[in-house]
Amino acid sequence: MKASDKIIEFKNIQKGFGDKVVLDDISFYVNKGEFLTLLGPSGCGKTTLLRLLAGFGNTDSGEILINGENITNVPPHERPVNTVFQRYALFPHLDVYENIAFGLKLQKVPTDEIDKKVRRVLKMVSMTDYEDRDVESLSGGQQQRVAIARAIVNQPKVLLLDEPLAALDLKMRKDMQIELKEMHRKLGITFIYVTHDQEEALTLSDTIVVMNEGKIQQIGTPTDIYNEPQNAFVADFIGESNILNGKMLKDKVVEFVGHEFECVDEGFGENVDVDVVVRPEDIYIMNRTEGAQFTARVKSCTFKGVHYEMFVDTDKGYELMIQDYNAFEPGSEVGLLIRPADIQVMKKERVINRFEGEIVDETHVKFLEEVFECKPQDKFEVGEKVNVEVRFSRVELIDHPEEGILSGEVHFLLYKGDHYHLTIRTDYGDKLWVDTNDIWDKGDLVGINIAPKDIKISKRDE
Repeated sequence: MKASDKIIEFKNIQKGFGDKVVLDDISFYVNKGEFLTLLGPSGCGKTTLLRLLAGFGNTDSGEILINGENITNVPPHERPVNTVFQRYALFPHLDVYENIAFGLKLQKVPTDEIDKKVRRVLKMVSMTDYEDRDVESLSGGQQQRVAIARAIVNQPKVLLLDEPLAALDLKMRKDMQIELKEMHRKLGITFIYVTHDQEEALTLSDTIVVMNEGKIQQIGTPTDIYNEPQNAFVADFIGESNILNGKMLKDKVVEFVGHEFECVDEGFGENVDVDVVVRPEDIYIMNRTEGAQFTARVKSCTFKGVHYEMFVDTDKGYELMIQDYNAFEPGSEVGLLIRPADIQVMKKERVINRFEGEIVDETHVKFLEEVFECKPQDKFEVGEKVNVEVRFSRVELIDHPEEGILSGEVHFLLYKGDHYHLTIRTDYGDKLWVDTNDIWDKGDLVGINIAPKDIKISKRDE
């Protein structure tokens, strides 16, 4: 790609509010004319990044470039960008025409030129007959069109859209997605769009930047993001997925759900723990077992409008979600088949909890800001810095936070077919990971206990 194709570059952007890091070393670029979407859950940093680009805030460090020029400290009104907000921010005392013309009048553009530009964008957003209407009499979709018209009338190089469809009902949201895509095609300018709606991002975007907790998780086309997720978070956040523990036995052979499968992935090594993703629509289900790779029993079958969604229990005790155009009755035995190209193998981000600790005495070690009882240790000195390891399955969660050695909150959870893999954020801000068969919800407050026999201590340099 030519350097001249880049219109925006974010270089090592760091931003925090108090002790909370909101953007953590963010770097990527945007091409001219691209429709790029910042996608992620609430609090992931996407709106903060958009506001920094618009000039509504300062970075702690890093640079923002537009057309190669550093605009990090340039005031908002001097940046070649315009923003469409979720609430539209229209002026209620002005009609449609005056709302759109407002910025041009501030710039003292000649009246006949203002009229020409306003009528051009009114036509572009299909609001030609509404110029004299009071904006408060318009529907949500019409107000959104006016907000976009007001933003594009100044011919910005970049249009920023901060969840502009969030306030609309489902049907209007779908209609406006089509219109936004068409507007982008007609205008030929760069769109940067913020949303937490995965379907919206997949529908609209040329490129998607998936974010979580202030970090970029993956950048790619909608097809790449959906079919080739780089980690379990992306796989879980983008569409429905079966995310399972697996073992890469060798190149192009992976084991999961108790069976071996051919796949297309290689380069992981041999007998390596991995995560495996299989989309529900990529599992072939049949009412016979001959020719199947493994068998299952149907638990439930629900019609979803364009397909049936079924949950099945496999012959090795795993639960899978399957989507198919044909219905299979609950209780029926079925055969299942997964093609090599439909199996996505990913490196595990972690295989065990690892912490830095300090020996308190022969039977106690401090980590996660608390003192835990451990098995008697005779090869460490009091005060010695050590490594501490705890297996995911050996962390006990309890309903009453006050009854734990420490307490925390369920921050994220993944269902792995036969258990849940939870991310717990402690009251001190640390993280630990837990495998459990118990059902918890995001946001649940929990107590955390770890038995002495389950705490493994080793020297810091091991």
